[in-house]
Amino acid sequence: MDMVNGSEENVNELLQAQSHVWNHMFSFIRSMSLKCAVDLGIPDIIQKHGKPITLTELVLALPTLNPTKACNIYQLMRILVHSGFFGRQKLGDGVEEDGYVLTSASRLLLNDNPLSATPFLKSMLDPIIMQPWHFLGTWFQNDDRTSFVTAQGKMFWD
Repeated sequence: MDMVNGSEENVNELLQAQSHVWNHMFSFIRSMSLKCAVDLGIPDIIQKHGKPITLTELVLALPTLNPTKACNIYQLMRILVHSGFFGRQKLGDGVEEDGYVLTSASRLLLNDNPLSATPFLKSMLDPIIMQPWHFLGTWFQNDDRTSFVTAQGKMFWD
């Protein structure tokens, strides 16, 4: 293959192409991480805390968290900070941990926000709505009216 054994320019092109494919393959992680944060109530916990919340405080505030999974909250928050849903703030006063804060985007996920996007987020990322996307290729090959019918066996409103 020319791109594998080719010039440095071709190698860079291959790496960019691979990066492009991988970004699309793994883009679902951002939306599923956001849904997870909403399901766990993380935006409301940070809001209720009233000041930047450390990872330790956040883990302790998650009432239904399985203790064996607490170590994974850091990775979840890292994705969500990177995606702009939470920010990190230095706490000072000898505290080594940063605190997590809300952003404009995460304020739209608060349950008491009249403009809350949480119900729409939960409905659009519900497995019943997501499953038809897994059947899109099959739908193009059959006579069903929609990929929802292919996945669920009936129309959406049925």
